[in-house]
Amino acid sequence: MKTLLICIMTFILILGGTNMTNAKENDWDKTFKKSDKVEVKKVNFKNRYGITLAGDLYTPKNVKGKHAAIAVSGPFGAVKEQASGLYAQTMAERGFIALAFDPSYTGESSGEPRNVASPDINTEDFSAAVDFLSVQKNVDSDKIGIIGICGFGGMGLNAAAMDTRIKATVTSTMYDMSRVNANGYFDSMDEKARYELKETLNKQRTEDYKTGTYAKASGLPEKLTGEEPLLVKEYWEYYKTPRGFHKRSINSNGNWNMTSSLSFINMPILSYSSEIQNAVLMIHGEKAHSRYFSEDAFKKLKGDNKEFLIIKDANHVDLYDNLEKIPFDKIESFFKEHLK
Repeated sequence: MKTLLICIMTFILILGGTNMTNAKENDWDKTFKKSDKVEVKKVNFKNRYGITLAGDLYTPKNVKGKHAAIAVSGPFGAVKEQASGLYAQTMAERGFIALAFDPSYTGESSGEPRNVASPDINTEDFSAAVDFLSVQKNVDSDKIGIIGICGFGGMGLNAAAMDTRIKATVTSTMYDMSRVNANGYFDSMDEKARYELKETLNKQRTEDYKTGTYAKASGLPEKLTGEEPLLVKEYWEYYKTPRGFHKRSINSNGNWNMTSSLSFINMPILSYSSEIQNAVLMIHGEKAHSRYFSEDAFKKLKGDNKEFLIIKDANHVDLYDNLEKIPFDKIESFFKEHLK
């Protein structure tokens, strides 16, 4: 039971449930209001593993010449029609070319089996987005930044440590997916418990192979009882209500494959984050349960072009879509300064 509880709690942020009608009953398939200041079009591009990634490219109307560009992804288990699309559209309103994309194996991107994640492949997804932006006629290839939300904040930092073409990185309400999978929340899992978890997950791998199917991790409840931990309530209020529900989102309407956590347990994503030379802005809510991920990750960064911003009274999911809490003015000025 202890091992099962650890497994469930480790993945509770990225789990879904049963079908629900899309909250937005119109041609606009996003969870946020469409802006009349930008144009948006569907795009596709491949990563180094041959997976075709699907994106929405947001461009300021009547744009001329070459502009700075930003690739956006996250939260972990979300789709581009949710928080990342809101960030991308808002940055396009402020003069940037912005690409929100679905990570490999999720949303409208390709990859089989569905609903799996990888520290390597998901880091590569950011670099593939940089590949795509670099060759667009209206993009200055020397002025490309990224925004990673939640679990893709960690993946974004990992990409910035590897890909020197990323000139500026913003993380918002960041999760370190390697740490939470290997150690549990608040590093509550010891080596013995981690070994028991790995035994459980590897037994499941054998069963998956026998049956030709993939066991699913548990999901967010369809209804709240009031007894759930606060973090579960916060995720539910975003993913399972019209506020943020999307039919293609794993967190809203599906489940991760149970064994996805194995690669994260074994491969720390922030091993070389101390070598990031380009600018980084890390943003986190004052009241977020996940705040310690950003605080500890920021301590590893070096140089005078790194900033850490705490948003007063904000919880983890406030920085998904709360326009009164997301510091877009600061994000805009940060990118304008470092994507000169």
